[in-house]
Amino acid sequence: MGNFDVMLVFDHWDRYMAGFINTIQISIIALIGSFILGAIIAIFRIAPLKPLNWFGTAYVEVIRNIPLLIVVFFFYLGLPSLGIELDGFVSGTLGLTVYTASFIAEAIRAGIQAIPTGQTEAARATGLSYLQTMTHIILPQAIKIVLPAIGNQFINLVKNSSILAVVAGMDLMYYADLINSDTFLPLTVYTFVALFYLVLTVPLSYAVLYMEKCFNIADN
Repeated sequence: MGNFDVMLVFDHWDRYMAGFINTIQISIIALIGSFILGAIIAIFRIAPLKPLNWFGTAYVEVIRNIPLLIVVFFFYLGLPSLGIELDGFVSGTLGLTVYTASFIAEAIRAGIQAIPTGQTEAARATGLSYLQTMTHIILPQAIKIVLPAIGNQFINLVKNSSILAVVAGMDLMYYADLINSDTFLPLTVYTFVALFYLVLTVPLSYAVLYMEKCFNIADN
């Protein structure tokens, strides 16, 4: 039927949906994990304890400056040499989480530094611990400030999840490669894959814009 076969998506609907659902699961897990880890690393980077500063800085500088593929391979190929066997789904999700967390950490750190230091001093003066001050006073404000940057990182995370195809992570790209190997219609196969990714990323983009507007209204 030529170079583009519209019916292909229906002929292989089960594979597309399996990959689509797995990609959603991967993204949700990595979104939550990278946000939590990123917030912790951000706090480490500005903590009054030097060892925490060093660890946070080392984490961000190392992870941000190596390819995502290397991070995924560390879990998929590196850990088995230590006797820790992880499948492609888990390895890819962990790699994606660790990698994205380094960028989220920097965004949150920038937000924290934008908060007047007087708020931290006032909170500490009332008897709150450093962790309580960060958790209840500073972080909520910082996240509101850098929400667009964090949202962009989440969108990048969804797109970067395609790296799992390299380690048989059962994601959308993995199944697309299988379909292409059977049909030899790459234009059709990957056009539909792009549409599936748009189904995920476009609503996420609008959700970020909506939340940003809500926060701006609340501030005003």
